[in-house]
Amino acid sequence: MDSVSLFSDVMLNYSNRTIDIAVLLADYGWYLLCLCIGVYVVLQHLQKKRPRQDQSATPGEVPGPKDPVSVVRRQEALEAARKKMQEELDAKAALFLERQQELEEEKRQQKIEKWESMKEGKSFKGNSRVTQNSDEAGSSTVLKPKSDKKSLRSTGYNPLSGAGGGSCAWRPGRRGPSAGG
Repeated sequence: MDSVSLFSDVMLNYSNRTIDIAVLLADYGWYLLCLCIGVYVVLQHLQKKRPRQDQSATPGEVPGPKDPVSVVRRQEALEAARKKMQEELDAKAALFLERQQELEEEKRQQKIEKWESMKEGKSFKGNSRVTQNSDEAGSSTVLKPKSDKKSLRSTGYNPLSGAGGGSCAWRPGRRGPSAGG
């Protein structure tokens, strides 16, 4: 009978454990399910971010051809591309610097003209407009005056002015406490 009692004790302990697991799942089942789904999603995300590596390759090694000649060619191609891009950048910088110097020279000339016209007692702005108009007339066709177009809005009504509303004008109430007996 010892074996029977031992078997019944084992079965009783097993049934108690199943009851404990069932209670645990009943109490925390949704939390455990959400935790499992979250771990699965995180693992999938990490697998996508980590590049696949060959079993034979070491972790620090760069994937690609391992031939020294091809590595040297790739390095030379990278150096040539960088050199080309640097030359383009230098050319653009030189053009920009040249343009800036032209603008500074133009501003300096305008200041000189303004100073000379002020010495003579003339208005600089009027003088510059005349020179601009003469330059434009010489370089292009005769300028046409603006045509009279009807404006898009009438000038008679302005809702912000407060006038013209008639009896529906809103006025704010008096400030201060209400008058009461």
